[in-house]
Amino acid sequence: MKKRTGWWIGAIALTAGAFGAYWKRKNVQEPGKVGDVWARPGMMVTFRAELMPGRERDERTFRVKDLLPSGRVSLHGADGEHAEKEFEPVNLDRPLS
Repeated sequence: MKKRTGWWIGAIALTAGAFGAYWKRKNVQEPGKVGDVWARPGMMVTFRAELMPGRERDERTFRVKDLLPSGRVSLHGADGEHAEKEFEPVNLDRPLS
């Protein structure tokens, strides 16, 4: 085999590999995007104490009305849209009171 023929075979193999990797990545869904949301309608969320100083936990707790496409939520009894970082982390092990 001539030197030039080997170069062409290598170039074709490299191109095929790159195309295969691109195709595989294009068809893979992003992990954590399907059904993985931090809040659901009807769920109770509590604002962090730093955002509402001087209020008790019960006064900072609201029920989620809607989950918006941007990942933010609208709440019953609170105006505007709110992001996940405004709330205390959800603790599923905490007993409901």
